[in-house]
Amino acid sequence: MSGEARTGGTPGHERGQGGRGGSGSPDRRDAHGRERGAARARGAGQRSEAAPSQRAKGADPARNVAFDVLQEVATSDAYANLVLPPLLRARGIRGRDAAFATELAYGTLRLRGRYDAIIAQCVDRPLDQVDPNVLDLLRLGAHQLLGMRVAQHAAVSETVGLARARAGAGSAQFVNAVLRKISRSTLEEWLEAITLDAPDDVTRLATTQSHPVWIARAMREALVGTGRSADDLAELLEADNTAPRVTLVARPGLVSRERLAGEVAHDVRGDATTTPGRWTPTALVLSGSDPAAIPAVRYGAAGVQDEGSQLVTLAFAGTPTLPATSDAAAGDRSGGAANPDERWLDLCAGPGGKAALLASLAGEQGARIVANEVAPHRARLVEQALAAVPADAVERVQVGDGRQVGVEEPGAYDRVLVDAPCTGLGALRRRPESRWRRTPGDIATLTTLQRELLGSALDAVRPGGVVGYVTCSPHLAETQLVVKDVLAGRDDVEVLDAAAAVRQVAGDDIPLADRTDVQLWPHVHGTDAMHLTLLRRRA
Repeated sequence: MSGEARTGGTPGHERGQGGRGGSGSPDRRDAHGRERGAARARGAGQRSEAAPSQRAKGADPARNVAFDVLQEVATSDAYANLVLPPLLRARGIRGRDAAFATELAYGTLRLRGRYDAIIAQCVDRPLDQVDPNVLDLLRLGAHQLLGMRVAQHAAVSETVGLARARAGAGSAQFVNAVLRKISRSTLEEWLEAITLDAPDDVTRLATTQSHPVWIARAMREALVGTGRSADDLAELLEADNTAPRVTLVARPGLVSRERLAGEVAHDVRGDATTTPGRWTPTALVLSGSDPAAIPAVRYGAAGVQDEGSQLVTLAFAGTPTLPATSDAAAGDRSGGAANPDERWLDLCAGPGGKAALLASLAGEQGARIVANEVAPHRARLVEQALAAVPADAVERVQVGDGRQVGVEEPGAYDRVLVDAPCTGLGALRRRPESRWRRTPGDIATLTTLQRELLGSALDAVRPGGVVGYVTCSPHLAETQLVVKDVLAGRDDVEVLDAAAAVRQVAGDDIPLADRTDVQLWPHVHGTDAMHLTLLRRRA
């Protein structure tokens, strides 16, 4: 057995209250409006009366696959959004079962911190002394009890069955004891209990909203540093825990948004709907369909891409370059053109979403793109993403260190996009496991790389050309401070009005701070927390 369940410490009074979404008449609702059925259970004693032959000996396929996702994420540093879909396909799990497995896996990963704090009050030892497999089983059970519309008896018995099949009979007994203890209190009572000793509001929010405290503090600083109120923190952290809907990009010149919507409407399953994106003419929000089943997505005319990512890419591509000061400054490639804008570089192109959108825009404007990626396997993903783009819009996909491009090709490009490697703190709603993998120590390593890449981009762009610096992180060290540090050592760069460029795409109604750079937010814009700074080499 991996640990012992405590006999005391349950917040509030013990009761065998109804669980969420079970049979029986609902007698109350929790803070999220979920019904609790009082008739489903009558106390801990009654819940344990099932004969051994009636208890679950295994688990259903959906719970099994959710457990496997947690295992894969924990043992191989995989991302859930890359692991789960092929598992569902391989095991033939579809429809409601697939939706259940998806919510169970992603929800457990998102709210792991909250559930760990609750579980810690129900066992007699530190969680790092509980077998990791058993701890994952407890997290899955806790999410069913406190975060999903699952009948209480089903949440417990099915998770115990899963534990028996995957961890052994002794572990199953332990899981049973802990989950029954968790089930005796409401989510609200547990949230109050785990924050009684919180030293400040940020720590309290970090615990209840399942974020590491250092990330919550960094988010608060970023909100204030980009012109928003610190009071936004609660709403931002809650938005990080809300599963985003799938957003498609209709790549210009390859497929229109209207045609893409028509393809979705003709999905053979018949349950797919779409709505236009809020901010870009290329975005289509998808509901009720597998993107891979859409023809335009299969052949690359469309893709899956957050609208924030689309918005910063379109704003960058729409920012005008200026004429070079001379034919020599423009380079032999210009042929003496007054204002060449024909050679674009995506410096950190993998896995290819922004590169494909840029290439489709380049094709419409008579330009061509070079896509650079340091990792060979990610460069192959870029090639796949560019498969539908006309050949004359893609000069090449190359494998190389982006930090060297400015030295090897000085002044060779009219515009350069730096979609810099970052902590990914702006996409926690999409990659919930990232919050548990990142540490404050990652910041120093990444910001050094970010400064080097931005410096290389400014060397690679010609005078009069435009550089876009993008991160999927709002952390001030990865955004404003990187730009400030790089510009402190140069006198040949001017900062452009990225907010104006974004409004040219999204319209004047988009809420932006009174700044030249742009920071998008999940709770404000419904996008990932993308950052955009636009720079120009002085001509």
